[in-house]
Amino acid sequence: MKSQGLTAFWWVLPVALAAGCKAPVLREVALAPRRPLGAELKAYEAPRGAPEGEAQAPRAEGPKGPLTVRDALALALLHSPELAGSSWDVRVAEAKMLQAGLRPNPELEAGLEGFGGTGAKKGFGAAEATLQVSQIIERGGKRLKRARAAAAEGRLAAWDYEAKRLDVFTATAKAFVEALAAQERVALAQELAALAEHVLRTVAERVRAGKVSPLDEHKAKAELASSRIELAQARRKAEAGRRRLAASWGGAEPTFERLDGTLALGEDRLKAGLPAPPQLVSLLGQNPDIARWGDEMDQRRAALELEVANRIPDLSLSPGLGYFGETNDAAMLFGLALPLPFFNRNQGAILEARYRVAKAWEEKRAAEAKAHAELADAYGEAASAFEEIRGIQAEVLPPSQAAFAAATEGFKEGKFPFLDVLDAQRTLFEARGKQIAALADYHKALAEVERLIGQGIPSSDAKEKRSQP
Repeated sequence: MKSQGLTAFWWVLPVALAAGCKAPVLREVALAPRRPLGAELKAYEAPRGAPEGEAQAPRAEGPKGPLTVRDALALALLHSPELAGSSWDVRVAEAKMLQAGLRPNPELEAGLEGFGGTGAKKGFGAAEATLQVSQIIERGGKRLKRARAAAAEGRLAAWDYEAKRLDVFTATAKAFVEALAAQERVALAQELAALAEHVLRTVAERVRAGKVSPLDEHKAKAELASSRIELAQARRKAEAGRRRLAASWGGAEPTFERLDGTLALGEDRLKAGLPAPPQLVSLLGQNPDIARWGDEMDQRRAALELEVANRIPDLSLSPGLGYFGETNDAAMLFGLALPLPFFNRNQGAILEARYRVAKAWEEKRAAEAKAHAELADAYGEAASAFEEIRGIQAEVLPPSQAAFAAATEGFKEGKFPFLDVLDAQRTLFEARGKQIAALADYHKALAEVERLIGQGIPSSDAKEKRSQP
């Protein structure tokens, strides 16, 4: 092959490749603006750059001693496997953005013909060799539109991460409430068992003194056995609640000593009540499930623009070099290929993208309607539990406590039968159990409301913090 031909080819080759040889730049996806709920707590973000091996979020060290709800929320946001997975989705979106901005690779083609035949074509003396580089030239701004669509998908991944952050925050808060309620039920069951033991001793003394029937002692023993069974059940449920809470930050076993908190509502909270529904509805725009739809619409439109651009055929250029064995000459080659869009003009993909844009409007409306319905449900549950709490504390507990005290004192004085004591005892402890259940329902419903509006419940008391149940 003549030297001048080789020189010309190696001059053309870099020119053909220059368009596709720029170093790729990894663009970062900006996370969605944090909603006020839990914004002060640090949340896990997957590291940028190519991880070596299987990258994992750091495991949480088991907390020791008392655990507050703020400690639990901080642990969950930093170590939740669910949030870590969503964080990696953001990095995946960044990688897709990088890939979307790349040009098509060139292709190196080599050919050899006119050899191994008969006569003059015997052997390789008359062979013709070609060496070409083909490069697709994208038309219609495909690369730019592809990059725009990928960037929009990246913004959606950021919204999904923010939604998952609020989901983890809310689920952990509710798990803490459930575990705290179980802990308070254990304390109530312990109190009931201790009271049953005291009552049994009192009844036994009166039986020995001949003041009451031995039948009352049997009833007191049965009541003590029943209270001990309830205590054992309460402890098992409390342990299950502790495990569920520990799972929020990926813990296999609960290592904390106890939960530090209370479900009780202060007088200020009871007087203030819940904010009016319109005040909460006005905050629904902060919900990332709704706020994301601006970027969702941008992504659908960008996808449509890309499909419209895909109907324009791409141009393929093929510069190269040919060698002719018969004359021992070399010559430049150049090829051009352009598909003719007679049949496939990407009609189906364009129509599909248009339908997806139309569908997005309805999905946006559905997301808003769903958020309004969920807010109404959560608010209704919170309001119902709140009224039950106020009713129990104001109208049920005081007379129940008074009745139990009077029945106990009257039994000691021989004025009331033992059955009256048992009945008053059951009424009092059932009321206290209902109070715990209502308080737990209230705090869990409130957590759902806060998830939907993306912030703590508006309160007239600026010092009041909803980070504590």
